[in-house]
Amino acid sequence: MDINQVVGTLICTYRIEGLGHCSLRILRDAKGKLQVATDPVGVRDGNWVFTVSGSAGRYAMGDASILTDLTIGGILDEWDAP
Repeated sequence: MDINQVVGTLICTYRIEGLGHCSLRILRDAKGKLQVATDPVGVRDGNWVFTVSGSAGRYAMGDASILTDLTIGGILDEWDAP
């Protein structure tokens, strides 16, 4: 698991069927690297979140057939960013 900050929403006109209608969020890690994660939680820009990666990311979506390797697992209520 990693901690990231939500910096935006990714809008895709076309996507593969395996992603369904999942919300996609743009995340930034502590080093500034951007990543995209599926969002079953309903986060907002600026939220600090923890992510689940690999095959656990598919299970975190509640449907192992969703094709993702990075999923937001929850919103951090309290976090002192480094």
